[in-house]
Amino acid sequence: TGQPGRVAGVFQRTKKLFLSERAGRGRTLEFIRKNAANGLSVANLLAGLSSVLCSLNRQYHHSCWLLLVGFLLDLADGAVARRLDACSALGAKLDDFADFTTFGLATALLLQPQGALEGLLAIAYVMAVFARLCFFSTGIPFTYRGLPCPYASLLLVSTFLLTAGNVTLLRVTAIVMILFMVDRGLYPHDKVLESQLWKKVFYAGGVVAVLFLPATVASAYCLAWSTSYIIFPFAIWSCTA
Repeated sequence: TGQPGRVAGVFQRTKKLFLSERAGRGRTLEFIRKNAANGLSVANLLAGLSSVLCSLNRQYHHSCWLLLVGFLLDLADGAVARRLDACSALGAKLDDFADFTTFGLATALLLQPQGALEGLLAIAYVMAVFARLCFFSTGIPFTYRGLPCPYASLLLVSTFLLTAGNVTLLRVTAIVMILFMVDRGLYPHDKVLESQLWKKVFYAGGVVAVLFLPATVASAYCLAWSTSYIIFPFAIWSCTA
């Protein structure tokens, strides 16, 4: 009778261990599901902070590359949160802070403010991004009021790279983007990774261009992307599942 009892005891302990491991794996997967989008927001934030440091050290091409990466991360962030049903108040705040850092502070430093007027322009750009993120809600599902700041940043970065850092042209472009961001006109939520197949392919092309192709090619690709959204937002980029 002792032998069957010992076998039963071993079986029970094995069963408990197996169930405990399975429960732990389930908790781990649930943690990953809930925080995958937050991880992308943190990556976007780190890209923005790194871009700030590069600009402060006058390494503007590195700063631009980081801003392009931040743009791609920002698009993926929202798609992952919605697909995994992991949207939360904390995640929204983290995403807004990452966007403010990357597409506000880091982008404004590309303007290279040297005097009072240039400094005021940089401050105005940052405040336009702040207003766009905090105060411009529409009440209409999947619609923005004012140009989304990632696209304004994408246009500035592309302009910087294609003009070899022409600061005068960049500052004029920044003024135009400020007007677009504070305007109350409506822009659609592009939802690139949750819409037609061609948009997903276009996003994949952006990833390839930014990570593997020369800066001129990547910036031309991103210039076409940002310009098409700014000029033809509903005709081209309005989300159709």
